[in-house]
Amino acid sequence: MKEWISKIGKKGKGNETDKQEAYTSQNPTHQFTDNLNFNLECVKQEIGHNWDVHFREFNLGRTGIRSVIIFVDGLSDKDLIDKHIMPSLMVDFSAEYKQPPYLKGSISKEFIKNEVLSISEIEAVRSIKELASKVLAGSAALLIDGSLDALILGTTKHKTRAIEEPVSEALVRGPRVGFTESLSDNTSFLRCSGEIENLSLVKFQVGKRSKKDLVVAYIKDIVNPELVQEVESRIKKIDIDSVPESGYVEQFIEDNYLSPFPQVQNTERPDRVIAALMEGRVAILLDGTPFALIVPVTLSMMLQSPEDYYERWIPGTFIRMLRYLAAVLALFTPSLYIAFISFHSGLIPTKLAISIIGTRSGVPFPALIEALFMEISIEILREAGLRLPKPIGPAMGIVGGLIIGEAAVQAGIVSPVLVIVVALTAISSFTIPQYSIGITLRMLRFPAMLCAATFGLYGVILFFLFMASHLVKLKSFGVPYLSPAVPYRLSEWKDLMVRMPLMMMKRRPKMMHTKKPIRKG
Repeated sequence: MKEWISKIGKKGKGNETDKQEAYTSQNPTHQFTDNLNFNLECVKQEIGHNWDVHFREFNLGRTGIRSVIIFVDGLSDKDLIDKHIMPSLMVDFSAEYKQPPYLKGSISKEFIKNEVLSISEIEAVRSIKELASKVLAGSAALLIDGSLDALILGTTKHKTRAIEEPVSEALVRGPRVGFTESLSDNTSFLRCSGEIENLSLVKFQVGKRSKKDLVVAYIKDIVNPELVQEVESRIKKIDIDSVPESGYVEQFIEDNYLSPFPQVQNTERPDRVIAALMEGRVAILLDGTPFALIVPVTLSMMLQSPEDYYERWIPGTFIRMLRYLAAVLALFTPSLYIAFISFHSGLIPTKLAISIIGTRSGVPFPALIEALFMEISIEILREAGLRLPKPIGPAMGIVGGLIIGEAAVQAGIVSPVLVIVVALTAISSFTIPQYSIGITLRMLRFPAMLCAATFGLYGVILFFLFMASHLVKLKSFGVPYLSPAVPYRLSEWKDLMVRMPLMMMKRRPKMMHTKKPIRKG
């Protein structure tokens, strides 16, 4: 190898492309040699075309040994490089040691790691590909003439936003801290939630071209080891170029991708994650997103809020039961309206039926068409208000809904009763604490309306039976989605629709098969 490198050096400047092709044929793994000039050319061939990649050449400690530091402007901490790394590397080594720590133009990398550099993260790599990926992620690389290794220095400094209250999960009572886009900040939130015994944070990398760090969190002496193995197995099977957000991970690891119901819970709240870990569940945190994932999940978890446990059990139970009622109204109110108006008007009280018929006397469309018109209009307004700038988004949703509803009634396109039904449906959907399950209920509302327009109440019941049969078969990481209702466990109904006092909930959910089923204390 040395003879081959010397031959290339004797050719003078030559053709850089020929040198690179010759190097590739002789060294297919793209490992470093002991020739700094050649290593530097290979690195520049790999990442030197990027304008923000900087190469700083210098003599190492007045020894005459040439060295190069490579870093990315904006990702690496330049203050750390300028004030700690560069001064340490350029100091005169001979002034501090009786015998020089170098010999015949070479120096030990162990001496640089253990005696010179005063930073905590140092890693030796031998591959140009490894160096390129580390540098482009924010680390600095140190190349030394005569060394077969490159030293990767932990100088990453990502710009993150300030810690704010979670936007998607607002509470009246509870912590005001939400996850950020920094993985290290998010894991520190879990650590700062208390001195949690045996909290394990296992790191993985996802993405083939754009690699990102992913952390699997669980409490080792509580969680079922088989659950951890299953989660890690599914994460390792993720095969995609890039994973920009945890929603990608969610779609790759869920049990049934054809189901409209979410089988992985996402949250911005560290307190929700800690509560899930205490039950024996597993959390997944991805770098670059404030949304953590919790598995396994049940339908009842989607309708619960952390505030249910922060309030006393009586108001907590009342609010939770209201939430269940609102979910049913958000799903079935328009379909029941269509069924009663079109097929079963005899079931409506006489005075109310006469009033409804009077308001519908000038409406030219059947109940299904007017309901679809209003529901689609409300969904468009909801989406428009969400995408518009914050100062005008809420005003657009409220004013737009009032104007369209009033105009539709005045024009005789829809009846006033339908406006009330659609408003009740929209308000009920706002009570769902999880945005993902709210989308599911909004989406399923339309096939329920079609069933009601076709078969009346029988169609609504048929739709409910089909949905129930699907939910009974659905699982999340081996846990039944309707648990503890199906399979039936009356002892665990203490935290289903009713939230019993905390002192009565001494056991963890049986469906989790935890190592320690009894909660401490």
